[in-house]
Amino acid sequence: MSTSELETVVIGGGAAGIAAARRLRQAGVKCLIVEARSRLGGRAWSVTGPTGFALDLGCGWLHSADRNPWVEVAEEQGRTIDKTPPPWRRRSLPLGFPEGGQREFLAAQQEFFARVSERAQKEPDIPVAALLAPGGRWNNLIIAVGTYISGAEIDRISARDFDNFDDTDVNWRVVEGYGATIAAAGANIPVMFDCPVQRVDHTGKRVKIETTKGTVSADQVIVTLPSTVLAETDQFFAPQLPEKTEAAKNLPLGLADKLFLSLDRPEEFEKDSRLFGATDRIATATYHFRPFGRPQIEVYFGGRLANDLEADGEQAFFAFALSELTGLFGNSFAGRVRPIRIHPWGSDPYARGSYSYAVPGMAACREKLATPVDDRVFFAGEACSRADFSTAHGAFITGVTAANQAIAARG
Repeated sequence: MSTSELETVVIGGGAAGIAAARRLRQAGVKCLIVEARSRLGGRAWSVTGPTGFALDLGCGWLHSADRNPWVEVAEEQGRTIDKTPPPWRRRSLPLGFPEGGQREFLAAQQEFFARVSERAQKEPDIPVAALLAPGGRWNNLIIAVGTYISGAEIDRISARDFDNFDDTDVNWRVVEGYGATIAAAGANIPVMFDCPVQRVDHTGKRVKIETTKGTVSADQVIVTLPSTVLAETDQFFAPQLPEKTEAAKNLPLGLADKLFLSLDRPEEFEKDSRLFGATDRIATATYHFRPFGRPQIEVYFGGRLANDLEADGEQAFFAFALSELTGLFGNSFAGRVRPIRIHPWGSDPYARGSYSYAVPGMAACREKLATPVDDRVFFAGEACSRADFSTAHGAFITGVTAANQAIAARG
């Protein structure tokens, strides 16, 4: 297909871009994905570990699986869906966190979430942290859990946006990799790889997409870039779209990084069990033992802790995890774990974070970011979703929505 024949260009080959392009092709629209990376998937990325297991360095859970459109895609691809309940729905290992303390924490957390829900839709919007119990014993651990959920400490997050998130509490996984599933869904779509977009010029009759490999023109464009990229400069669009830049700035990406460790003598631990590195501080990791029953530990770092560790290099993640694990299991445990893989999403130039949150007072920016411009410039991505933000299925749904808007605009 000649680029002169293009009807719609999709900028970004992540979950939203792939979903949008699939819908366009289904409708017979001539489209092209322009992708800065050398692969599809964006913040969904599966790699193969040294023992052959798929490792999801980005999103790994089919959240709201009972209504998640990626489930059908995975099944069509013949993937294996694991419906084991997630570790956060179970009691933690009692080491360093006795069951009595766990019951107290869960009760405090439930009361906190109830206060958020009761207050969130009232005026004015406030930071989530304002609803912590003053002097609460479990506040630090509640904040730590918030960094895993949102990628940021809850003093930075809109209570209204936090409460808007809609989750059915059904969480499944893809054994062969969620990222691999998403990337494979774009296998039959034309893509220009290694092609960062520098500017979108929508002054003329056709939209010009200026890239490092030259200019591509089309009748329409669907922009699925992370909010961090759109917020970086007001020169990305010509003419400028200041309302989009401002909306993106108010929807920053939090940071959540995952470190995979190999584990010797794994049979000591129950499949899909977990523990916290500490329960009395915010800067702690959480440890998922034997995901899928594998001899591994999946370690989660969020918020400022993840940012600080990225600044010190990838080895800092392993050093931190080792410090917490040996503090719990003794120094001999150091000989049982080895680092396998991590990807620092905050340092990734095409992501610059993991998933979006709204700053206080700015929950409405999701709708502002998603609104089309002149029926020619459309927007999609998890940050555009009012209730499914931070998820790959939220990205999918907004991608299909943007594609349908583009199709309708064509008449």
